[in-house]
Order: sequence, then structure tokens, then C-alpha cells
Amino acid sequence: MHEYSIVQSLLESCEEHAKANNATKVTKVVVKIGILSGVEPDLLQTAFDTFKEKTICDECEFIINKQKIVIECQDCKEESTLKKNEFTCPKCDSSNIRILDGEDMYLMSLEMN
Repeated sequence: MHEYSIVQSLLESCEEHAKANNATKVTKVVVKIGILSGVEPDLLQTAFDTFKEKTICDECEFIINKQKIVIECQDCKEESTLKKNEFTCPKCDSSNIRILDGEDMYLMSLEMN
């Protein structure tokens, strides 16, 4: 499960940001996970809850926002959010698309004291 290594890296990043901002606690962590990222949100939540103990994030709230797939059609230039994993343009039905969002995981924000 690579979610454990992701959480370790996330906690290290929280620690660095807290130190850089003279904070003693992280109270909220918000991440965005694309549905094509390969990261399982439930496993990530479990890993975060497990590893946050005795860290600067010990009592923080962990919020996961799931990002749908956003595409741009290379034929009609329409930008769309896919409702299903059907990789065609909803406007013109072309499969000549470029994925704009939904493949990555991002740390969106931290709240610190």
C-alpha cells in the first residue's frame, strides 16, 4: 500500500510548513485526490489517522476532496468534467482529448496554530 508512504511524506511536509511559519500545531489538512491518481481515499484516511499520532498533526482534521476527470477536446476545444470513465468528449463524441485534471494528488491547504 503506497498510501502509507504518501502519508509519511505528507506529514513531513506539514512539519516543514509548520516550522517555516512558527506554528506548533497543524489543525487541518486538505488534500485533493484525482480519481485516476491511483490513491485510494479510504486507505489514505486510515493511514493518516494511524501515523498522525505523536506528530504536529496529532489532533488535526483531514479532509479529502475527490477530483473528477476534467478533459479538453482537441477537436471542438470544449472543456468538460466527465461523469463516467468514458474518455470521449461529451459535446462532439471525439476521443481526441487531453486530460487536464484528475490524475494527481495535491496538498491544497493547511491550517496551523
